[in-house]
Parts: sequence; C-alpha cells; structure tokens
Amino acid sequence: MSAERPPRPRPASRNEPLRLGSPRPRLRLIGLGLTLVMLVFTVRLVQVQAVDATAYSDKAQVNRFVTVPISAERGDITDRHGTALATTVDAYDIIADPSLFTEEHTGTDDGPAQAAALLAPVLDQEEERLAALLDNPESQYAVLARQQTPQAWAQIQDLRRTLAERVREDSGHQVLTGVFREKNPKRVYPAGELGAGVMGFVNSEGVGGGGIEAQLDPQLAGEDGTMRYAQSGGRRVPTAGSTEQPAVPGTDIELTIDRDIQWAAQSAIAAQVDASAADGGYVVVQDVASGEILAMASAPGYDPNNYGRAEPGTLGNPALSDAFEPGSTSKLISMAAVLEEGSAAPDTHVTVPNRLPRADRAFADDHDHDTYHLTLAGVLAKSSNIGTILATETLSDSQPEANEILHRYLADFGFGRPTGLAFPGETAGILAPPETWNASQQYTVSFGQGLSVNAVQAASVYSTVAGGGERVAPRLVRGTTGPDGQYQESAEPDRERVVSEETARQLTSMLETVVHDEEWGTGGAARIPGYRVAGKTGTSNRVDPETGLYKGYTASFAGFAPADDPQVTVYCAVQNPTEGGYYGSQVCGPVFRQVMEFSLKALHVPPSGEEAATLPTTFDPDA
Repeated sequence: MSAERPPRPRPASRNEPLRLGSPRPRLRLIGLGLTLVMLVFTVRLVQVQAVDATAYSDKAQVNRFVTVPISAERGDITDRHGTALATTVDAYDIIADPSLFTEEHTGTDDGPAQAAALLAPVLDQEEERLAALLDNPESQYAVLARQQTPQAWAQIQDLRRTLAERVREDSGHQVLTGVFREKNPKRVYPAGELGAGVMGFVNSEGVGGGGIEAQLDPQLAGEDGTMRYAQSGGRRVPTAGSTEQPAVPGTDIELTIDRDIQWAAQSAIAAQVDASAADGGYVVVQDVASGEILAMASAPGYDPNNYGRAEPGTLGNPALSDAFEPGSTSKLISMAAVLEEGSAAPDTHVTVPNRLPRADRAFADDHDHDTYHLTLAGVLAKSSNIGTILATETLSDSQPEANEILHRYLADFGFGRPTGLAFPGETAGILAPPETWNASQQYTVSFGQGLSVNAVQAASVYSTVAGGGERVAPRLVRGTTGPDGQYQESAEPDRERVVSEETARQLTSMLETVVHDEEWGTGGAARIPGYRVAGKTGTSNRVDPETGLYKGYTASFAGFAPADDPQVTVYCAVQNPTEGGYYGSQVCGPVFRQVMEFSLKALHVPPSGEEAATLPTTFDPDA
C-alpha cells in the first residue's frame, strides 16, 4: 500500500498581504537588558557619588593638591655696630615627586636612574642615593639636596629644556619633569672664622648647632609657613585655588661684640698659639662699665661656612667650655679678701722664706730665693705663692674659718657658678666647698690651684675690681629686632657689690705696681706707652684633659686700662705652650698688650693724664 502524500499548500493569492512575526518579545528582552545595564550604572553612580564620595574626593585631592612648607627667613646676627656676622642668602631645596618618574610619565622604564645620573653632578650628591629616592612611585615628596645655589637650579632648568627639545625630536625622554625647588635660604658667615666660637653654626636641617645660633634658635628661626596648591603632570595649575599661611621671619640678634676688636683678639691669640706650639688659647675683652663682651676669641678655630670639615674639638667656644686652674691671676681675690676683711693692707710686711712647711708638703715659689722682705703689694708684684699663703692665713686664727672666708670671696667674684650668659656648653668651673678641701688644697686655692674657672669668669674678676668693686654680670646680647622691625634692648645686667670702692682702689694700685714696678713687677710686658695699665701674670700647672693628670702649663695674663679711669678688661690664657717659654708674662703679656692697645684706640679712649703710681714692694727688716 503506497504512502499518502501530504497535500500541497495552496499558493497564496497575489492579492493577500504577508504577515511578519511579532517584535514585542525581542523588544522586551532588549529593554530588560538595557534596564539591567542602567541599573548597574545607577547603583555604581550612587556608590561613587554618595556612599564613597568622601573617600574618592580625598584620593583625588591627594593626587591633585600638594602642600609644601615655606621656610621662614632666619634672623641675622650682627656686631654692636650692625655689621652682619651671620646672615642668609637665597638658596633652594631641590625636591622631587617620585610618582612622576614612572614609565607612564617619563616614557622610559629607567626614569629614576636617568634622572639621578643627570642630577648627581649638579647637586654634588651620590647617584645611587638620588636614584633610590626617585624610585618610589608611592611617594610624592622627596628632598634631593638642601640649600642649593640659584646657579644649581638654573643648571637643572637648562637640562630640562635640553630634554624637552630631544622629546620633540623623538630622540629622548623627559625624565626631569618631577623635579622642583623650594625656597630655603642658606646661612652664611661673611667673616669666615671671625667669631665662630660665639656664633656657632646652622646644621643641614636648618637648626642652630652651637653658640648663639643654638642658644637663640627659636627666636632666630622664626615660624615656617605652608602653601597648598593644585598640580598636574608635575606643574602647578595657576587657575586652581591655593591657600597660603605666610612664614614669620626670625628675630635679628645684635651682639655686644665689636667686630674690629674681635679681629684683633682673634689674630693675636691665633698667632701666639701657633708660635708657642700650644694646644689652644683664648682672649676675652670686656667693657668695664656695662659688662658687655667686646671680643671672645679662641684658637684654633673653624669656618662655620664649612663646619663639616672642621676638627670636632674646635666646634665650640672654649673660652666658656674649658675649665682650667687659673693660677696666679686669681691671687687678686686672695688680696681682695685680706684687704676687705681688714687683716692686711698694701704696705703690710710679709717675710717670705724659700720654703713654707704646711700640711703634708713644703710650699715653694716658682724659683729658689733668699728670704724676701715684701710688702703685700710686693707679694702680688712678685707673684709669690708663699707670700699669698701667709697673707690669707691672716683671715682668721683658725684655718678652717680662713678657708670659709676665702671661699666666700671666690664665690662672690663668680667662681663656681655660671657666668649668666646661659651659653651652650658653658662650664661653671669647679669650686669645692671649703670643708672638702684636702690638706694641701686649703693652701693652693689661695694662689689659683685646686679650683678651676673658664676664661670669662677669670676676666670678670678684673672687671669687678676695675668697676670699683661692683660685679656686673657679663652680657653678650645687646638687643633684638623682631619681625615687626621694633628694636628692643636687652635687660640690664645684674649688679652686686663684692668689695668696697676703697678696696678696689687699693687693688688697682697693687696691679699697677705689678706692671710698672721696674724691679719686682712681673707684668712689664703689658706696658702700653701713654696709658697706665693694671694687670697680673699667671702660670699654673695644667690638668691634661685626656689623662686627668698635671701635664704642661696654663700661661695667662689679666688686666685693665687705663688704671686711672678703667674702661676695658682683657684676659688671655694659652694652654700647654711648648715652645718659647711658658710663663704668663712671656706668652700672654704680649697678647694682652696688643689687644688692649688696639681696643683703647678703637674705642677712642684718651691716654692717661699722669704716670703710673706704684706702691712700695719691699721693706727693710732692720729699720
């Protein structure tokens, strides 16, 4: 049986229209898809603009805005006449944005290395160090070098222009886009070593590293400001908003130092230290009436412009930081004690044997001699240790009580306590309580051994006598000029009566005898034609700072002039002179004369109106 064939469809009539399939299902599907996509975008948009808006805004601000410090201009340090001893000049910190040294920004995968190679010779920095700083894409701020000259920045700009031309020629990469500058003025010292011990220096971080620069750093430094601005591609966007907190300039400091006298003192002590092959030395010049320090010089010194190359031992102010036994210059205090206490007078007779047995030893002068028949003035003129011991023994019938009296005068003259300058590294010296003085110390203290001082303390003793017995606290800062331009004078120094005017007058006559007595005076090297000079030599055993044992000598000379109207005190000390003698008269007498003569002329002090009046130095035991 054959299969049935399906019926053939009838051909459509030519007049009947064709019917298409319905598009609605497809449109619904497309619409649903678009809705889902829009929903995703909407959710994301809500998340970005509402939920996470703050976080994204902060990130954008971090990337867009840069906050940089504005360095305050450091105050100047000047001498008493306004001459700059320390000032500032234009300089720049060279900084970089390490995030701009990636391949995306520089067009090369070794941008940090290429930039470091270009910058290292300009900035005088190690190439490896610079490359390490720049190869840190997570950072936006790195200091490549501090306080570079405007010429160094100009060289960097020239390099950038050269690289830009190569980029246009498609023959190079711009690897210095992320290098910028920040103003950071540089501290300079126009006179080099002059007064370095007083001024100190400013370290690479812009902080005072010694001297006045450290002591008054907060006032000198001022207050830094800040600037916040928008940047794009490593460049500031000028049309975007910026904020600035201005820096407050530092205060200018006017010292009591006289630059010319400082130069004379520094030249003289440097020459003498060199000629004596000594370890070092210092000179202090003080105005008698005001207590102002006119010069404080030391040798060897250093250049604060290049303090990194200085010997560590020279970075400081040894005139204040060195403690040493003053020797015979402090005999003036012993004489002040016996005169003020009324136990002796300048013409009191003192018989001085060759040896004086006391405690556990026999004391001697600096040379053997027959028995001397000296007045008290002669004891000081001849600088007799034995005579000084005998004089101070008259302070009391009890040695412990005599020790207490002498200790009181030493303290009143400023020994064993700070000078009042509050200088960094200053020593107060050593003045032990009298009850702790050992058997020999209770006698050696009277002639300047067994206690220690600094050079300013020693100078202040002579200024006190020159000032009529009133001690004026030393002063190093004369005044300040604030950011508002207003000058303010420093507070008046403390004053205290130490001995009477009559005692001071007698001591002055005794010191004149030391210098001007032709036969017995040891201070003849300090004479200045036309001026009456009062002074005293000193030669003491020196404590070696390395071993703590006596080794070598401290040579010194102290005095003031004119003796009839005291204006200026000069103190000189040289540590461990090894050539050409070691006595104070030999080593420091000429330095004193040179500095004092210059100071008197610089200050226009008229010559004395009469010849020096010396006191009797000996007596006739048979008279």
